[in-house]
Amino acid sequence: MPIFGYIVTETDGTRREDRIRATNYESAWEQLTKRGAKIISLREIKISEQARSASIVDQVSTAIYRLKTRVPLNNLVFFTRQLSTMFSAGLTIEKSIANLMQEEKHRGFKKTLAEVANDLKRGKSLSDSLGEHPGVFDALFVALVNAGEVSGSLHVVLLELSNYLESVADTKRKVVSALAYPTFVVIFMLGILGALLVFIVPQFTSIYNNFGAELPIQTRILVSVSDTVSGHFIEFTGLGLVVLFFGWIMTLTEKGGIAWDTFRMKFPVLGQLHHDAMMNRFAKTFGILMGAGVPILESLTHTKRVVRNHVVERAIEQCQTMIRDGFAVSVALKKVKVFPSTLIQLVATGEETGEMDQLLDRAAYFYEKQVEAVVERLTSLIQPLMIVLLGGVVIIIVVAIYLPIFNIGRALRAGLG
Repeated sequence: MPIFGYIVTETDGTRREDRIRATNYESAWEQLTKRGAKIISLREIKISEQARSASIVDQVSTAIYRLKTRVPLNNLVFFTRQLSTMFSAGLTIEKSIANLMQEEKHRGFKKTLAEVANDLKRGKSLSDSLGEHPGVFDALFVALVNAGEVSGSLHVVLLELSNYLESVADTKRKVVSALAYPTFVVIFMLGILGALLVFIVPQFTSIYNNFGAELPIQTRILVSVSDTVSGHFIEFTGLGLVVLFFGWIMTLTEKGGIAWDTFRMKFPVLGQLHHDAMMNRFAKTFGILMGAGVPILESLTHTKRVVRNHVVERAIEQCQTMIRDGFAVSVALKKVKVFPSTLIQLVATGEETGEMDQLLDRAAYFYEKQVEAVVERLTSLIQPLMIVLLGGVVIIIVVAIYLPIFNIGRALRAGLG
């Protein structure tokens, strides 16, 4: 049965946002008016917008589909800004999409735009056409376009959306730049370690065996590890890939996702970076949706899908329940004990002044600066730490390999005896 989202004024004058199940639009309208409510807004929530729990198989297939159909964020930013410019200049949406399709270089995105253009020719709205491609246009993108269509300010919404996507791309670039160097060093270190264990250590092992002397404990441990790794390299590689795959599957479940996201948020230094980037997404998304006139509960539903963190998603769901029960947004955010005090204070101020979207944008700017500060700290700290770590691992292995050579005379005497 279809689900309809509504905003009404109850008989006692209170404003209420909620959802209702009904066979069609007229039936939903009748159910609301029967209880004396004055309807402000009523719209059907599409299946793609409903927060339905999916099986693991569905989530895996969805993740694979999005991976196959994803478009680089820079392409999406350029498309959105150009679409806003063309539409503001007086071109129709259909003509604007056709022009952008001709200029698009990304093959997959060009195919998507061609399908969107065909849907527009058949009479579909832009939001419905974009909603057919969730791997390219996420729920937030579609919701904002729909809000722009309903309010008649599509060009303004598209401009805001392009600015938002640019901000997301900039934050993502900063986070990636902070993590790229340590990731490269760790992979490089593992590569060197693997090469030493598989190719170098066995060469020394054969030499040591000819001496017949007892090797130091460090060297014996290294030789034992080398024999294990080189003798079962394929098995270890396969096991590692299986563990990674099932670990990823576990993060798609509710309990596994909560455990993983909690670990990420509490990880030293990097956890703070993840937290600030997530709060930036939350504030920016929630603010732009509120500014576009999307109802609070529906805005939180779309925001929940953008944060990509199970802990915060559950907190947002709890906030929605409390808001339905009459709590203010700032009070609900405070009660779930997940959101920082700075964000809560700005939301409370926005509720008092009626400028929540502007205060949320200010909060997003604050956390964007926090991300920049953490990135600078990481850049200054991680590089020397990684060099020390890499050097330490190599030194330990080299010392373990060459330690018997320091006692080569004794080893030779033992072998001759």
